[in-house]
Amino acid sequence: MRQPPLRFLLSSWPWRAWAFLLSGALTGLAYVVVLTALAVFGVILSVIGVGLVLLLAATVFGIPVAALERRRLRLVEPVPVLDPHRSLPGAGRRARLSARLRERSTWRELGYVVVSGVVFALAGFGVAIGLTFAVVLTAAPLIVRAVAPDSVMLIPGRAIESPLHALPATAAGLVALALCAYAAGLLAGAQVRTAVFLLSPRDEERQVVELTRSRARLADAFEAERRRIERDLHDGAQQQLVALTMTLGLAELELRESGSPTTELVARARGEARLALTQLRDLVRGIYPQVLTDHGLDAAVAEIALRSPIPVGVDIDLPRRLPDAVETVAYFTVTEALTNAAKHSDASEMSVVGRLRNGRLTLVITDNGSGGAVPAAGAGLQGLADRAAILKGRLVVSSPVGGPTRVRMEVPCSA
Repeated sequence: MRQPPLRFLLSSWPWRAWAFLLSGALTGLAYVVVLTALAVFGVILSVIGVGLVLLLAATVFGIPVAALERRRLRLVEPVPVLDPHRSLPGAGRRARLSARLRERSTWRELGYVVVSGVVFALAGFGVAIGLTFAVVLTAAPLIVRAVAPDSVMLIPGRAIESPLHALPATAAGLVALALCAYAAGLLAGAQVRTAVFLLSPRDEERQVVELTRSRARLADAFEAERRRIERDLHDGAQQQLVALTMTLGLAELELRESGSPTTELVARARGEARLALTQLRDLVRGIYPQVLTDHGLDAAVAEIALRSPIPVGVDIDLPRRLPDAVETVAYFTVTEALTNAAKHSDASEMSVVGRLRNGRLTLVITDNGSGGAVPAAGAGLQGLADRAAILKGRLVVSSPVGGPTRVRMEVPCSA
C-alpha cells in the first residue's frame, strides 16, 4: 500500500485482499456457528454426559481452525506463520488431547475463532457490500442499456435516461473501487497482525533452538580469516594450478613432436590439473559469489536454487539492494539450509521467502523433510548465528521430528 496509487491498484494486492476478506467473512461465520452449536448443545446435553464431549470439542475447535487460517494467511502474508504447538510423535489420543489443553496457544486459537467469527466476518461483509455497490456504479451504463426501455434510478426519483448519462456513475464507481481496495488492504493488514499475534508461538513456546552469540566474539577473527582464505586461494593455489596447466601443455606439445610414448600420460595429468583448477575456481566463487556482488541477493539465491538437487521455490521481493553484510549473511544462510536439507532431510521440496519490512530483512527457508535436526550439533548454523548476531540479528531453527524444518533469519539492515 506504500507503493504509488496506480501501481498498487493495478497490482494483484487489491484482489488478494478482497479474496482474503471475503473468504474470511464466510469462514468466520461458519466458525462462530459451529462453535456456538457445540457450546449450546454441550451445555444442554451435559446432564447425560454427551455434552461434555461436545464442550471438549468446542475447547479444541480452535486448533484445526488455526491450522486452516495459517494456510489462508498466505493470500496476503508471504512469510509463513509457525505452528505454536509442540510436536508429540508417538503420543496417544488421550495424551495428545491432555497436552493440547495445557498449552496456552490452544486458548489463544479459541479466542481467534471468536474474533474471526464476529469482528472479521462483519468487516468482510462490509467490504463485500461496498465492493458490490462500487461494481454496480461502474457498470451503470451497461445496466441502463440492458434494461432499456425500462428506467434505472441510482438516486431515488431521478431516472437515468441513457448510458451516456450514466457515465458520472461510472466515474464514482471507479473512485469507490479504489477506496475499497485501500480499505481492504488496511483491514487485511489488521487481520494479519491479529492472526500473527494469536496464532504464532511465543518465545517460551518455540520448539526451536535459537542461535545467538556475542556480536564481538568472532567478528574480527572471522572476517580476517575469510579475507586471508580468499587471497591465498586466488593469488596462490589458483595461480600455481594455472602455471602447472600451461607447463604440462608445453611438455605435451614437445613430447608429441618427438613421438614420445609418455605423451598420453602427460595429457592425462594436464586434464586432471584442469579439473582441479575448475574445482578450485568453484570453491573461490562459493566463498563469495560474484553474482551476489553484481546483481544482489534475489539473483544469487535463484542461482543456487537452480543448482540444488531438491526443487526450490524462491520468493524474494526486495525493493532495493541491501547492505553487503546483510546480503552476505542471508546468502550463506540459504546455502547452508539447502545443503543440510539435501544431505539429511529427505525433503522433496523447499521454499525460500524473503521480505524487507520496517528496515528489517526476514528470510524463511522451509523444507518438507523428516525434521529432527539438531542445530547445535553442527558448526554451520552456529557460525551463521554468529554472523547474524554481529549484525544485531538472530537465527531461529524449528525442526520437530516428522518435519517440517524452518530456518528463520531476521537481520536489521541498519545494523
